[in-house]
Amino acid sequence: MKLKILEKDNRRIKLLIEGAPLPLVNAIRRLAISDVPTLAIDEVAFLDNTSVLYDEIIAHRLGLIPLTTDLSRFKPPEECEGANPISNPECYTRLFLDVEAKRDYEIIYSGDLQSEDPTVKPVSDKIPIAILAKGQKITLEAYARLGRGKEHIKWSPVSVSAHKYVPKIRIDMRKCNLCGKCVEECSKNILFIENNSLKVRNVLECTLCRACEEVCEPQAIKVSWVENSYILTIESTGALPPETIITEAAKILEKKSEEFIKHVEELKKVGK
Repeated sequence: MKLKILEKDNRRIKLLIEGAPLPLVNAIRRLAISDVPTLAIDEVAFLDNTSVLYDEIIAHRLGLIPLTTDLSRFKPPEECEGANPISNPECYTRLFLDVEAKRDYEIIYSGDLQSEDPTVKPVSDKIPIAILAKGQKITLEAYARLGRGKEHIKWSPVSVSAHKYVPKIRIDMRKCNLCGKCVEECSKNILFIENNSLKVRNVLECTLCRACEEVCEPQAIKVSWVENSYILTIESTGALPPETIITEAAKILEKKSEEFIKHVEELKKVGK
């Protein structure tokens, strides 16, 4: 199996994976969504709320704010079941909100949250929480813990986790009459005519829509895909770096595979 980074920044990574079966790539994709843990606010204690929003609505909005996550800093979710949020700093961290509108109205943002842990903070400080009229207050303590997307989507570290086949475009110049219909039809501008020849650029941008193939009357274009080659795209919410998400998903898959093999071996012993 070969891996190649096609694109990468602090929020997004696109990998070319060659020589891997589809179930393996899909397993990594699904585990990135459902099993890689991140921090999210899970419990909220309201001390004062004179806004027009119910406590439950504010708590729900707080839970959906992505938080920066250091996986080495906190225990995994399964080790923190039943833990007291106040007395277990390895399982929970606290964030505070204490605001009062001084003007006719003020928008309260995620940046107004104060964290007791410098490694934990909202990914963006511009996520709206509530609008307060003059004199209205919100005072609360919020408790964040590690969780997984299969428990609630607020713990999923990804906003995009997708894969697609690696496109392959074949052009038979013996049939092609250079009519240009395929060039006009291609929404990704992949096809172009140069030196009396139809050529392909940035083939990985092809969406396999086959529009070019459908409008080609001489049937000179054949669109297909490369066997056992895929493009995996991971876009992080900002809670974890995208490369960390893929690494953690692979570790989880390895652990699950080892557990599965262990159970199979135990069944074989019972069968004997």
